[in-house]
Amino acid sequence: MDTHDRLQQLLQERGWTEYKLSKECGLAQSTIGNIFRRNTLPSVATLETICRGFGITMSQFFADNDMVELTPDMKEVFDAWICLKPNQKQAALQMLKAMSHDND
Repeated sequence: MDTHDRLQQLLQERGWTEYKLSKECGLAQSTIGNIFRRNTLPSVATLETICRGFGITMSQFFADNDMVELTPDMKEVFDAWICLKPNQKQAALQMLKAMSHDND
């Protein structure tokens, strides 16, 4: 999927207009319009800004498979997870599994 198709896909998934995207990412409406109507490719910096507006990373933007968007809570857990030592990760995983079995 090319950049323009991906941008269109993200707009459609969210039900956003180009105007809404410009407001969410803080770019001028003309900048967003040029990308779509003049078929120009955004610079890396502009694409990073657009991704922030969508609430995704550049990696998620270019991912070939289904994109997983992290909620703020999920991001907080992930940020804490990456700081853990291997034995702490194992303990946390065991705790989460035990908690999920309690919900069965």
